[in-house]
Amino acid sequence: METGPARRSPLCVYNGGFLTNRRVRRILSLAGYDLRLGLPGPDIPVGVWGHSPTAHRGEAMAARRNAHLIRIEDAFLRSLRPGRAGDAPMGLCIDQRGVYFDGSQPSDLEHLLKTAPFDDTALLNRARDGIDRLKAADISKYSAFDTDIALPDPGYVLVIDQTRGDASIRLGGATDAHFKEMLYWARTENPGARILIKTHPETQQGFRPGHFSPDDLDANTAFMSDPVSPWQLMDGAIAVYTVTSQLGFEAIMAGHRPVVLGQPFYAGWGLSDDRNPIDRRQRKLTRAQLFAGAMIEYPIWYDPYDDRLGRFEDALSALEAMARCWREDRHGYHAVEMRLWKRAPLQKFLGRHQRIRFRRAGQVSGGKPADGRRVAVWAGLIGAFGAEPPTGLIRIEDGFLRSRGLGATLIPPLSLVLDDRGIYYDPSAPSRLEGLIAASATLSEGALRRAEALRHEIIRRHVSKYNLGGDLPVLPSGERILVPGQVEDDASILTGAGEVRTNLDLLRAARAANPAATLIYKPHPDVEAGLRAGYVPADRAMEYADIIAGHADPVALIGQVDAVWTMTSLLGFEALLRGKPVTVLGTPFYAGWGLTRDLGPVPARRGVDVPLDGLVHAALIAYPRYYDPVSNLPCPPEVALARLATGDIPAPGSVNRMLSKAQGLFASQSWLWR
Repeated sequence: METGPARRSPLCVYNGGFLTNRRVRRILSLAGYDLRLGLPGPDIPVGVWGHSPTAHRGEAMAARRNAHLIRIEDAFLRSLRPGRAGDAPMGLCIDQRGVYFDGSQPSDLEHLLKTAPFDDTALLNRARDGIDRLKAADISKYSAFDTDIALPDPGYVLVIDQTRGDASIRLGGATDAHFKEMLYWARTENPGARILIKTHPETQQGFRPGHFSPDDLDANTAFMSDPVSPWQLMDGAIAVYTVTSQLGFEAIMAGHRPVVLGQPFYAGWGLSDDRNPIDRRQRKLTRAQLFAGAMIEYPIWYDPYDDRLGRFEDALSALEAMARCWREDRHGYHAVEMRLWKRAPLQKFLGRHQRIRFRRAGQVSGGKPADGRRVAVWAGLIGAFGAEPPTGLIRIEDGFLRSRGLGATLIPPLSLVLDDRGIYYDPSAPSRLEGLIAASATLSEGALRRAEALRHEIIRRHVSKYNLGGDLPVLPSGERILVPGQVEDDASILTGAGEVRTNLDLLRAARAANPAATLIYKPHPDVEAGLRAGYVPADRAMEYADIIAGHADPVALIGQVDAVWTMTSLLGFEALLRGKPVTVLGTPFYAGWGLTRDLGPVPARRGVDVPLDGLVHAALIAYPRYYDPVSNLPCPPEVALARLATGDIPAPGSVNRMLSKAQGLFASQSWLWR
């Protein structure tokens, strides 16, 4: 359900959690409900939390006052960690008929699954894409699990435990005895097979006990209590058994036909082996139809970045970003040789779960730190470690949708890349980005559609890496070629350029190959600002160029030219996004994949043709991390793009502005801020 009621309605509540939980209160407000204490009536409903221990207060009041009862529960993608750990929900199920886990009576979800046509192609494509994204990103109801934990060898039977006393068990037509029965059937129907009992996240974290104890184990039965990805567990299972757990729903989405001993919302639709069937559910659904109803149409989803109701995809994108942040950052970092101005933005980016410790290279060189933290360094400063860099070193660089302003003028980034294999601009060794680009040749249709939508939005909203703007010069008719200048001592030139390594030589090569074209030379903005090397005097540049487009909007220039010639500039990538032919004389990350004319050296390992939107997915979705300075949360690229397009970004402080001005006086001492 993507929008709330147009007319606001009072809602009487008798559980303090409705009033103290800010996120729950906000979602209900956005959905059109004004929470209040007091007396309900025929036109004023009562809200209760599912069938919680306090729900009886509201139930009694609704019966006494002849008021309508609304049951509210967490949505099926709740949060990074359980609510008892303090995490706010990403959505709610607001049910006018019952509650989804009560199999004894119909709920809004059951009614939807029984009556909705589910024949809309766009909706079913969204459902299929959603299933693929959940699996690819290892997102579940709770997603604070380690995707790198070693899993048992495939071929086991998965038995899913739940917490004792959970209302979904009692109202799902089951008792504690059904868990013993479930284990019995798993053993009986799979003789000799290994049995894994998956414990609940709240049991793992000590909040509530489960139904199985060590007395239930034998030579073929073991607990799986590690915080692992349910999707990865499903991949290795030959059968899945559950009572009413939501993991049974995810088992269906993973391609299983789970054995179900209770009456959960996903039973009765022809997708599970139901040992306790619900006679009133006779309709047969596909996986995509079940997902569309349960995940897209039924819940109310919240967008934490714009504080509004959103779509399922908004909640999923937020959880993807938050889960990635937790998985990569929870052990903390030693950040080495970081300039003072970078430390506060970096702390916001990477210090959410453990404060970053800033170190000099000599304090962490060689081996792996004893405290379990990872060592991170700006990629261009890796030489500070000498011959013994730490094990598992993380290289940091700006992302490709960075900011509204230059890094050299101390504008903090909205995106960073973290690479534990190499770095994207150095073709001498594989990087994580290179691996992602190669893998994009087999991306799902849904992932490609997302990348295509992002690319179109970048074009529509006129967004680039720095978003500097500027006026265009008058351009003559005929063939026009853009030649972007670069910072000549930049690491992308030092490591990725071929025989042509200077801006003047680039102009010379472009003119030699295109004698009749209009060459438009666009100096690099850092060079124009006097902060970096690569200046070409106008008289020398005009020996080969026809126009020098100083301080011009580079994106607008791309729109006015027929082709781009570059060494390794990111403008080549931005030109590809906009459908322009690109000739490269070096080896940027986007060369060698069948999308550019490559005149420079390209590693043989890149011999894979990838679609443009595969490159976009790798470079702008899968590789970078994004941070939203408005909500102060990790965010998906779509949110960062919106901030860059609107300029809805807090301005740097006065200290940054003064330091930026001082750089102009000390341009030759750039090591002070780089």
